Amino acid sequence: MIELLAPALLVSLVLLGIHSYFGIRIIRRNIIFTDLAIGQMAAFGAAISLFVLHGEYLYPISLAVALVAGGIIAVMARRTAHLEAFIGLCYAMGLSGVFILLAKSPHGMEEFQNLMAYDILYTKPGDIGMVAALYAAIGAALVVIEKKTDGFANELLFFLTFAVTVTSSVKMAGVLVVFAILLAPAYIAIQLAERERVPAFMKRYPLIVAWIVGTLINTAAIAVSYRFDFPTGYTVVFCNAFAAVAASFFAGGNSHRQ
Repeated sequence: MIELLAPALLVSLVLLGIHSYFGIRIIRRNIIFTDLAIGQMAAFGAAISLFVLHGEYLYPISLAVALVAGGIIAVMARRTAHLEAFIGLCYAMGLSGVFILLAKSPHGMEEFQNLMAYDILYTKPGDIGMVAALYAAIGAALVVIEKKTDGFANELLFFLTFAVTVTSSVKMAGVLVVFAILLAPAYIAIQLAERERVPAFMKRYPLIVAWIVGTLINTAAIAVSYRFDFPTGYTVVFCNAFAAVAASFFAGGNSHRQ
């Protein structure tokens, strides 16, 4: 059993490691749809590759489209007071683009399902290792460079590194899995940090709390999917979303409104 579930557990842990950082930043900046929008634009790039080139150069095309989307969002963050509406429209454009292109494919629905949530039980260890190394490099770059930049340069660095991260994650796990793992543990950690009577550790280190919470949720979700033969990706999405909704319901009355 452990050998069968190990790839899915490793994928969830690798995604959780860096996406919790981005998730906390995104929630506190109130740009929740950013992950969905950039992830969906990455999926749109993948659909372009599948439709035009039969899957050739899928990752480079997906990454290029995501980077363009991230750059545009970084620019618009300084030009519009309604950034969330703009990001939501980017998501709608990417999603509709995927449907338009894959509607012409004989395996369009199957390909669309994969773009939304892959079966992470069958992820290759080599792919997981490569993505883990990439995320470690991105994390190191953020630690070193981000403190030395400000203004638009800092904004652009954030969105472009986020685009690279999301593109790699979507290729490995799918848009919805990435969205759930990015937001749910971070949201729960922030909810706990905003409560009046919690250990100081939870207030000072929400990222570590998000890692702990996310690990528990993802492990439980993968075990449930195995026990009841549910689709692993969608089970991870459901369990993360359910845990976040439940945490919000029970903690909402005691948290501070921002």
